[in-house]
Amino acid sequence: MDTKEKFYITTTLPYVNSDPHLGFALEMVQADVIARYHGEVLKQDVFFNTGTDEHGQKVFAKAVERGKEIQNYVDEYADKFRQLMPALGISPAIHFIRTTDAHHIAAAQEFWKRCFDNGDIYKKIYKIKYCVGCELEKTESDLDADGRCLIHPHLEIELIDEENYFFRFSKYEKPLLEFYEKNPKFVVPDFRFNEIKQFVKNGLQDFSISRLKEKMSWGVPVPGDEAHVMYVWFDALINYVSTLGWPPASPPLTLGEGWGEGSKFYDFWGTVEHPNAIQIAGKDNLRQQSAMWQAMLMSAGLPNSKQIIIHGFINSGGQKMSKSLGNVADPYQIINLLISKGLTKEQATDALRYYLLREISTFEDGDYTWGKFLESYNAGLANGIGNLTSRILKMAISNGVNPIGPIASYQSDVLLDNYELQKYADQIWKKIQGCDEYIQKNEPFKVIKIDRGKAVKEIEYLLSELHEIALSLQPFLPKTSEKILAVLKEPKLENIPRLFPRIE
Repeated sequence: MDTKEKFYITTTLPYVNSDPHLGFALEMVQADVIARYHGEVLKQDVFFNTGTDEHGQKVFAKAVERGKEIQNYVDEYADKFRQLMPALGISPAIHFIRTTDAHHIAAAQEFWKRCFDNGDIYKKIYKIKYCVGCELEKTESDLDADGRCLIHPHLEIELIDEENYFFRFSKYEKPLLEFYEKNPKFVVPDFRFNEIKQFVKNGLQDFSISRLKEKMSWGVPVPGDEAHVMYVWFDALINYVSTLGWPPASPPLTLGEGWGEGSKFYDFWGTVEHPNAIQIAGKDNLRQQSAMWQAMLMSAGLPNSKQIIIHGFINSGGQKMSKSLGNVADPYQIINLLISKGLTKEQATDALRYYLLREISTFEDGDYTWGKFLESYNAGLANGIGNLTSRILKMAISNGVNPIGPIASYQSDVLLDNYELQKYADQIWKKIQGCDEYIQKNEPFKVIKIDRGKAVKEIEYLLSELHEIALSLQPFLPKTSEKILAVLKEPKLENIPRLFPRIE
């Protein structure tokens, strides 16, 4: 029997209406660090989920624009996102779900039925201002002075007037506020939690969860009504439980009857008393993840998420990334550019991870330009961890000083426990800087000629510090960590890796 503590984390699912961009790469790498920390360091049983959101108007329109059959189009783009996983050094144990998967479609329909049976789904005429980019209704406060979406100002707001099914979101204002009160760390960081609490306190409006099939056929069929398909947000959010095999094929028991005990859903999603699901999302997903989805879970009689982590956007040279401006950063292009500069695939991957984790704020907006990337790479990697590793190992091996044995395995870190990824990175590089300063001050490479005993102790100290650095890099730069640990295990000059060559 597996007695390991369970840990579940999921990213949002990106739309397949465009190529992968740096913002989603940020979310994937952040989630991967958290997943690796809980799995490889804390030795928990981890379920790490991602995938692709493949229904909705944006996806359908893009397939039509490109003259492709819709299923062929989503298959092609799903593969692009699947291939991004190894390109970013994401754990190979990750689960990849597609919202066109047969099981997901069945789960979405079962979820709908449960909300409907609970009296939370009804039909009415739908008259709203709608942003195709967000796939969301917009109120006046969501629009700029020109009546355009604050997040997608390049898109025209659409006016929709049709009959749709609605979810009774307004019913869950009090339950959500009570839930937030009982779970004071539900949303990280605190200022995002304050933002969603204020949103709920201002009053909730029921939201549309269907579209007429004759106008938009690409979606999950609504159970019992062939004229409608599910609204993309309602369908996509359910992937977080469908990826765990929810609902069971048989028997369809409720939680009150001991539903699913011993199943993946029970083990990894958790229970009402002991929720287990961590979700990571961008700030434009705050409302959907921490309010809409939580109300939907309550309606369906399922446990709420344990915690929602919200990160910011990545800008380019101080400007929002936009296709019209031509400044959208593509992670594949960055990796290929690094390879063209002489880096190996593994070096390029860890270099991109380094920039996303150390130079981009964990919770606030960040910025990317190639110039900033290059400066950060040379300072932190080539001249930082790369140079230090080479100096310590050459000094030790050349003078016959071997590692004094493995130090205790890296256990836990309060910064990672609180998802402070950038601060965690700064902590590592502070230790790297400290080692550089120690070498400069004590000069053990000179002292060894006149006082070998003293110099050996100093070099052994540096080796132990390097070992700690390598262990702390495990969830952060996994391949770099692996290379350092390998040569510490077999200390030979020919084994010393050239971690990161300088780029001019």
